Amino acid sequence: MAQNAYHDYATFDEILHFWAKERPDGPAFDQDGRITTYAEADTLTRQLITLLQARDIAPGDRIAWLGKNRDTYFLLYIAAARMGAVMVPVGWRLAPREIAYILSDTEAKLVFADAEFVDTAHAVSAELPAHPEVIEAEAARMAAGGFDVADYTPPGPHDPVLQLYTSGTTGNPKGAMLSNTNLLGLRNAGIAAQQDWNFYAPDDCMLVAMPCAHIGGTGLVNIAVANGVRSLVQAEFTPVGVLDAIEAGATHMFIVPAALQMVVQNPRAATTDFSNFKYLMYGAAPMPLELLKEAVRTMPTTRFLQAYGMTETSGTISILPPDDHVLEGNQRMRSAGKACPGVEIEVRDADNVEVPRGDIGEVCIRSPSNTAGYWRLPDATAKTIDPDGWLHTGDAGVMDADGYVYIQDRIKDMIISGGENVYPAEVESAIYGHPAIAEVAVIGVPSAKWGEEVKACVVAKPGHDIDEADVIAWARERIAAFKAPKSVDVIPLMPRNASGKILRRELRAPYWEGQDRQVG
Repeated sequence: MAQNAYHDYATFDEILHFWAKERPDGPAFDQDGRITTYAEADTLTRQLITLLQARDIAPGDRIAWLGKNRDTYFLLYIAAARMGAVMVPVGWRLAPREIAYILSDTEAKLVFADAEFVDTAHAVSAELPAHPEVIEAEAARMAAGGFDVADYTPPGPHDPVLQLYTSGTTGNPKGAMLSNTNLLGLRNAGIAAQQDWNFYAPDDCMLVAMPCAHIGGTGLVNIAVANGVRSLVQAEFTPVGVLDAIEAGATHMFIVPAALQMVVQNPRAATTDFSNFKYLMYGAAPMPLELLKEAVRTMPTTRFLQAYGMTETSGTISILPPDDHVLEGNQRMRSAGKACPGVEIEVRDADNVEVPRGDIGEVCIRSPSNTAGYWRLPDATAKTIDPDGWLHTGDAGVMDADGYVYIQDRIKDMIISGGENVYPAEVESAIYGHPAIAEVAVIGVPSAKWGEEVKACVVAKPGHDIDEADVIAWARERIAAFKAPKSVDVIPLMPRNASGKILRRELRAPYWEGQDRQVG
């Protein structure tokens, strides 16, 4: 087999088949000591396809996952990708009504549930018109082991295989459809550019600790499988878990700043051997410069990569490379780096025209990794992706003369709390019906632990008093706890512009005075 032959394969079906022959005994997945080799993963995913076919799952059908990170989820995902079904991982932290919306929207026929979420899955499924079948994931894996491998026709390169839900600025979340080409389409451009971080040694190991319902979770397994290396899967992030994994041989990982802070400030970090930990990718939220400098000091031999992207771009589309990370800090460490090979980035004005370097505008992306659109939402797709294929991120930014992009603020007012995306409109909608509240505006304020946290600013109805704890409890009954406000300010009236729009910037200003509010 010619060296670098793996570059020639552009779908998960081809890639897994290749590595099963090239590295049959190489570990593909490792969780809690259970190791699945590439040969075993190749066979088991084809047996899982037989299980899916027996339940009338056809190409284009949606299947869902409800649970934490599991090796079995990733095998189900790859099985679906090989046959052309579409995997929809659902955030386990979501409230039942939010889970129900996603399952209803996808018309998922099957819900694979981690053991601790089977009851929730059954309860939600029973309320849906389609009554999707709920299958306990480990039982499915055991059953599949007794099946013959399937005959199937792999999907085309542009057919969706993964659907990730991203909260909308208004109303319900939207399902971004991602294909083999989206998920793998930037790999060869990075290799051709000879970027070191696009090359993996056979014994490299990707730590997967970020949630699989996010591109920062499932996206890491795409990278690991594409390169034939081990995915060390952890059910959820814990600081000690990350440190244990690094000492056990993890060489690569992606982490959000709030989680990184917990790792470097854990007492065990001072005695952890980081010498084999090659690359730490970070992003998805503001990264304070002092925290980044502390991380560089803690892991002096690790190379840092800031990754900027979004669900709709299948993850990373710009990188701040290791050489721009220095212990004393620099201006570029405040940027989101430069476009990855194969990606075009422009900063554009309200007329969709590129602005001069140094001027602020909306960051727009053209890339093979861009989603073709949102599931069954043609209007939302048209608002996000223009006729020339440029995806409008909703982030306001500036590009300098060298092509480095500096994200200034979020046009859509999104709050990123501990790596989770929270949209004010969704939280406001949940709070608005409270009997004592006349008006509500939700903002993100600085948080030492989470990067940002949710604050509700409320105006009382005449003759009513507002209790902070009651408002928080009210919200938590209606939306996931991480979206609910951590604090409530009662104010006499909302600041508004001439057309009556609430000025969230004025509400935020006192809290962000003297702080950088920039996105990683």
